[in-house]
Amino acid sequence: MSDATTQPDMSVNIGGLIMKNPVTVASGTFGYGPEYAELVDLNQLGAMVVKGIMPDAWEGNKTPRLIHTDGGLINAIGLPGPGVEGFIETYMPFLRQHDVPVIVNIWGRSLEEYGDVAERLSDVEGVHALELNISCPNIKKGGNQFGTDATMTADLISLVRSRTKLPIIPKLAPNVSDIKLFARVCEGCGSDAISMINSMPAMAIDIETRRPILANKVGGLTGPAVHAIAVKLIWEAASVIKIPIIGMGGIMNGDDAIEMMIAGASAVAVGTANFIDPSTPVRVIQDIQDYLIRHNYSSAKDLVGSVVV
Repeated sequence: MSDATTQPDMSVNIGGLIMKNPVTVASGTFGYGPEYAELVDLNQLGAMVVKGIMPDAWEGNKTPRLIHTDGGLINAIGLPGPGVEGFIETYMPFLRQHDVPVIVNIWGRSLEEYGDVAERLSDVEGVHALELNISCPNIKKGGNQFGTDATMTADLISLVRSRTKLPIIPKLAPNVSDIKLFARVCEGCGSDAISMINSMPAMAIDIETRRPILANKVGGLTGPAVHAIAVKLIWEAASVIKIPIIGMGGIMNGDDAIEMMIAGASAVAVGTANFIDPSTPVRVIQDIQDYLIRHNYSSAKDLVGSVVV
C-alpha cells in the first residue's frame, strides 16, 4: 500500500517483456498501428499487438464477414495479412518509431509454418514478443485446431520454443473442456505467458432467407457478451500456473479491466471497444491508475489475483 498522493507503479513484467502499464490492444482490432495512430498516441500503450501474421500474404474470408449482435460482434475476417516479409517491410519501420513494445500475433496452417514465422521474426529489430494464435475459430485450416487439442497445443508450443528466444504467448480458446489443462500445457512447454480468451465460436442466421449471414457460416463472438466467461476462465487458469496472463474479452471500460486483473490477469487487452471508441485503451490506463490511487495500491502488480474467495 502507499500514500494516495503518490503515483503507483503501473509497470508489469509479462514473461520478460516490460510494459510501462498493463494495457495493450487485442490482435485484429487495432490493425498494425498506422490505422489508429492519428486517433491514439501509441506511445501511451503498454504494448502494441498487431494483426495475425503467417508466412505468406493472405486474403482472409469472403464477405460478409462481420455482424453486430446484441452485446458484441461476430467476425469471420479470416486473418488477412501481408505475410511475414510484407509485415517486416511495410509496418516495422513505422512501429520502430514509437516507444512501445511490439507483440506480433502469428499463425500458420501447420506446425512448421508457425515455426518458420517465429524464427524469421526473431531477428527483426523492434519485435519484442510473439503471440501464438492457436485458437481462431473462423479459419478452416490451422488456428483453432491447435488450441482445442492439448497434444497439438504442446507440440506447437514446443516447436516454436525451439525456434525463437523471444517471449512466446499462446492465445487460448474459451471452448475447451478444461482451461486449466491448457494453461498447464502452455507453461510446461516453455511459454512465457498466456493470453486469453480468444473469441467464442458463434453463428447468425437470416430468418428470411434461412441462410447463415456470414459467408464463412460461423465466426467468433467478441465484446461484452463474452466478458463474464473470460473473467471466469482467467480466474481458473491463474489458479494453476505461475506465468503471467494477458486478459481480454469484452473490456469496454476500466472497471472491466480491473475485474480481470483481480481475477488473475497481469495485463489486459482492449479489443472490440476499439471499433466503438479508439480512445478506450488510453481511458482504461487512466482508470486503472485512478483505482490504484483510490485504494492505496502502490503497484498494478498488487492488484493481480487479489480476488477474495
